[in-house]
Amino acid sequence: MRSNKGTYINKIRDGRAVTGLFLVKEVSRAETKNGKPYLILTLMDSSGEIGARLWENVDRLQPSCPAGGIIAIHGQAQAYKGVVQLKIDTLEAVDAAAVDMGLFLPATDLDIPAMIAELQDLVKGVTEPFLKKLLQAFFQDPAFLDRFQQAPAAKSIHHAYLGGLLEHTLAVARLAGRIVDLYPGLDRSLLLSGALLHDIGKVEEFSYDVYPFNYTDQGRLVGHLVLGAEMVGARAIKIRDFPRELLVRVQHLVLSHHGQHEFGSPTLPMISEAFVLNFIDDLDAKLNYIGQLEGRLSEPGYQWTDFQRILERFLFLRGRGQEQDPSSTTAAELPEDSGNAPQETRQQKLFGL
Repeated sequence: MRSNKGTYINKIRDGRAVTGLFLVKEVSRAETKNGKPYLILTLMDSSGEIGARLWENVDRLQPSCPAGGIIAIHGQAQAYKGVVQLKIDTLEAVDAAAVDMGLFLPATDLDIPAMIAELQDLVKGVTEPFLKKLLQAFFQDPAFLDRFQQAPAAKSIHHAYLGGLLEHTLAVARLAGRIVDLYPGLDRSLLLSGALLHDIGKVEEFSYDVYPFNYTDQGRLVGHLVLGAEMVGARAIKIRDFPRELLVRVQHLVLSHHGQHEFGSPTLPMISEAFVLNFIDDLDAKLNYIGQLEGRLSEPGYQWTDFQRILERFLFLRGRGQEQDPSSTTAAELPEDSGNAPQETRQQKLFGL
């Protein structure tokens, strides 16, 4: 297995030579005004992504750089209209089986073992005995837990990286605990169980072994809400004397957590805990997206983004003032806001992913 990754995208600087391995996120063919073909690529690794151009030997080299493939390149970083991109001089295909794909896929920057430990503590804190057994049936199953901690929470937009599902689930569960402290009439065990289980269907909805992340057949045909409710039912039926009415309430939380039919929920929230779950799930998704935008703003202080189509508004956000990461796009260039991005359903557009 090749361990020498070479240059990481977040270390690329204008005017410097670049040699390394990268994953091809996107590739398209274009022509100059004189009719000469060239390739427009978006390259990525675990530190970010960057635009690139291949100007020479296009017909010969294009088959070597399909979307989703790994390539070894040598080139030059050049600033164009204030954005650093790569001019590729040489390029060759690399067998993906010969590299660690973790070097190229976006992943959470949080500590996964620490998040798992916190999740397990939350499960221990559930006092309703049947709900605790249900949660243990999932989160003490090594095979399920391995998939759960690797999965993204979305194909794009929010928590769309390895470990994103764990990160998002834990954030929603933390919010659930805070809300119950403020509204003690809520059923703590039920709400916490719904928070921990609401997106479990995403381990079946997405394919995430290679990039780009995509929907599985059942993910696209059925969707993670129904898949999750089915998974809950399949585990609950194996727990002796699991109360039917309790199972129905848990499944209701899973099925209704998108809040509206147009956002993909088969049913609307009809109990207090379902209303809360819908609100806190949406809150964490939106704040994660906004946080990504803020991280891409190059200047400190409040400033306007371009129009964000997925939120249907401009945003006035506070830049963090760090040195601009040349691997990052501007706020207006985030995936899904590009005018060339494929149109998704309104559910997906407004964070139903």
